[in-house]
Amino acid sequence: MPDAAVRLTGITKRFPGVVANRDVDLTIERGEVHALCGENGAGKSTLMKILYGMQRPDEGTVEIAGEQVVLRSPADAIARGIGMVHQHFKLADNLTVLENVILGAEPRRFGRIDFAAARAAIRDMSARYGLHVDPDSLVQPLGVGDRQRVEILKVLYRGAKVLILDEPTAVLVPQEVDELFANLRELRAEGLTVLFISHKLDEVLSVADAISVIRRGTTVATRLDPAQVTARRLAELMVGSELPTPELRESTVTEDVQLDVAGLTVRTPEGRAVVDDVSLRIRRGEIVGLAGVEGNGQGELIEALMGIRPAASGTIRYGGADVTHWPTRRRREAGIAYIPEDRHRHGLVLEAPLWENRMLGHQTERPNARGPWIDRRGARRDTARIAAEYDVRTPGIDVPAGALSGGNQQKLIVGREMSGAPRLLVAAHPTRGIDVGAQAAIWDALRAARAAGLAVLLVSADLEELIGMSDTLHVILRGRLVAEVDPRSVTPEDLGSAMTGATHD
Repeated sequence: MPDAAVRLTGITKRFPGVVANRDVDLTIERGEVHALCGENGAGKSTLMKILYGMQRPDEGTVEIAGEQVVLRSPADAIARGIGMVHQHFKLADNLTVLENVILGAEPRRFGRIDFAAARAAIRDMSARYGLHVDPDSLVQPLGVGDRQRVEILKVLYRGAKVLILDEPTAVLVPQEVDELFANLRELRAEGLTVLFISHKLDEVLSVADAISVIRRGTTVATRLDPAQVTARRLAELMVGSELPTPELRESTVTEDVQLDVAGLTVRTPEGRAVVDDVSLRIRRGEIVGLAGVEGNGQGELIEALMGIRPAASGTIRYGGADVTHWPTRRRREAGIAYIPEDRHRHGLVLEAPLWENRMLGHQTERPNARGPWIDRRGARRDTARIAAEYDVRTPGIDVPAGALSGGNQQKLIVGREMSGAPRLLVAAHPTRGIDVGAQAAIWDALRAARAAGLAVLLVSADLEELIGMSDTLHVILRGRLVAEVDPRSVTPEDLGSAMTGATHD
C-alpha cells in the first residue's frame, strides 16, 4: 500500500485540568478529501494545531508521506507541504490579492521583489485549480467566497500538498458553498489532499471521500465511506444523540410589539448609508430572521439597535419607549440581550475567568451586583448554574474563557444573555462554529424563551437555521430590506438568490 499523505498515531495532548486528545489515530490518503467531524471541545482544533506545528503532542507520532517528523512550528509544517486555511481569515484589506498571497514568501530577482513572476504563478494556480481571483484586485471589497479563495491560494503558493480547511463553509451562502466544493474537487483532481473540518454533516457527506469522527478527545470512527453512512449516524457518533433540526412548532406570536424600527438610517463617517431606511417590527413571542451576505448592513443595524452606532435618522421604539438615543447600558438594563457576531472581540474577555465573563454587560444587575457593589459570590454561583444548564464543558469557573473551545465559549455567552428574563434578544450568528449538540441546546433555549414571550432578532449565515427558526424572514441587501419571504415555503436556494441580488437588481 502506498504511503499515506498524513498518519497520526496515538496522539495524546494534555492541558491543565483537561485531556484534549487521547490516543487519536487518523490516516489521510493522498489525493482525497477527508472530513473530520466532532462537536466543539472534542479535540479537533488541538489535533489540527499539532498537525500544523502550532503545538507538540505529549505522546504519539506524526508521519507525513511515510516519514516520521517532529513539527516545531507552522514553518516546519509548511516546509513539509502542510498548509492551513483558518476559519477566521488572516488577510490585509489594504493590500492586493497578489501582495497578500506572497507576503512573507516574496520571490526575488536581483535583490528586488519579482512581482511579474509572482503574478504569473498566481494566475497559473488560479486557472489550474478553478480559483478565479484577479491578483491585482484590492482585498477590501472582496466577498467572503473570494477571500477564502485568496487564503487557499496563499497556502498553495507556499507549496502545500495537504490543505487543512477549518470550518470553510461557516460564512458562505449556498452558491458559494457549491463553488468551494467545485474548487476542492479540482484540487483533488490535481493530486492534492484536503482535510476538511466541519459541523455541517450534509456538506461533509456531499464532498468527502472519507470521514473520521472524534468525540471527547478520541477517535470513535475512522475512514467511514460517505456512501455507507447517514447524517443521523454521524450525529450519533459525534454526540451520542440524533441529529437536531432547526424548527419552530406552534406559533407563539402575540399582538404586543416589543421592537418597532421605523425609517432607520445609519451612515459611515464619510456619509455613506450602510443601513438605508430600514423598518421592521418584532412582537413578543416572535423570532424575526434577517438573511444577508456579510457586509450588507446587518452588522451596522445590530450595532444601532444596541446603541453602539448612532442613528442618522429614523426611530427605534422598545416596549413603546423611544430608545433611539439611549446609551447601550440603559438598553441592556431595560432587558435587551445581545449575542455578538464575534465572540472574541465583543463577547468575552479571553484572559478573564468564566465568572467575570458572566458579568459582562450585566455588571449592574443581580446576581452580579448588590446595590453599588459587585457580588462575587452571586456571580460565581450563577456561572456554575449556566455551565450546568448549557453544558459548558470546563474544569471550573475560574479557568480563563480563552481556555474553552469555541462552542463552549458560545454556550457561556448564550447562557449569560438568556439569564435575567430579557424581553428582546438580538442574536448575531448564535450557532456559528457550534457542533450539533450545542446547536440543539441553543435552539431549545430560543424556542423556550420565545414561548415565554421573548422577541428575537436572529441574524445568521446558516440558511437552514434562518428558515427553520424564524416566524418572519427578511432579506437585507446593500443596507435595505429588499424582500420578506415565508419561512414555511422558501428554499435555501431562493433565499441565497435574494441575498446576492439575483432577484433584486
